[in-house]
Amino acid sequence: MERTLRSYLLPTLAYFLLLEAMLAAALLYWPNFEENVGALKAMAPIDLLKEMVDTLAQGGIEAYVTGQHFFKGCNTLGTAAAVLFSAGAVAGEVHRGTFEIWIARPFSRRRLLLERWVTGALAVCVPIFLTTLTVPWLLSFVDTQVPLQPLLLCCVRQSAFLLCIYSLTFLFSTVFDTPMGIALSMLFATSMAFAIYLVKVVTHWSIYRLTDIEVFMKIMDRGELDWSRLGPMIALSGVLLLVSLRTFARKVP
Repeated sequence: MERTLRSYLLPTLAYFLLLEAMLAAALLYWPNFEENVGALKAMAPIDLLKEMVDTLAQGGIEAYVTGQHFFKGCNTLGTAAAVLFSAGAVAGEVHRGTFEIWIARPFSRRRLLLERWVTGALAVCVPIFLTTLTVPWLLSFVDTQVPLQPLLLCCVRQSAFLLCIYSLTFLFSTVFDTPMGIALSMLFATSMAFAIYLVKVVTHWSIYRLTDIEVFMKIMDRGELDWSRLGPMIALSGVLLLVSLRTFARKVP
């Protein structure tokens, strides 16, 4: 477990710092956004982006925070982290030729895999909560505030979504032996899904509809989670983990 934690430490720190830098830059820009929203809307190259600028302007600081932090920052960097932290979880050991050494440790395969899964999952999700906790402090520099509790609920929704991507990539890592191929395939698929979101005709087919600004604004307004969507996402991650355990139990060097 200790070796696994050390291997995730630096990538997780880098992910946290990048997410925090994006958040700080966006929130400190808030006064300029208010003043230049018309110009920003005019510069938007497609209608859907113009609508997003309108949504941010009409929703005020709460829409701006959720749009910049969750929809933009966590969806992009978080997806990359979810893929990169899981693609080599098992396939990396095979690729490096250390798989036999790893499973020869005096622990069950179930424990080895669960340790790897939990560590990676925490590496994906914890930075989202930590950066969100800095929102009130950052907003104090622009003389405004947003309630923290609904933001933390947004963190739960965002984390559940990213864990689905993480768990699917993790499953691929137990099946295939090429971590680079797994990572590139998943990054391509998620990039296509994000690109589809920006196309008005097919936007509703994008998985990122599950974590767009409208979703987070409903959480902010109601102060509660939508379990009709959150529950299935959590269940999907659980099912993918169970399949990963079964696959790993049968995997031979």
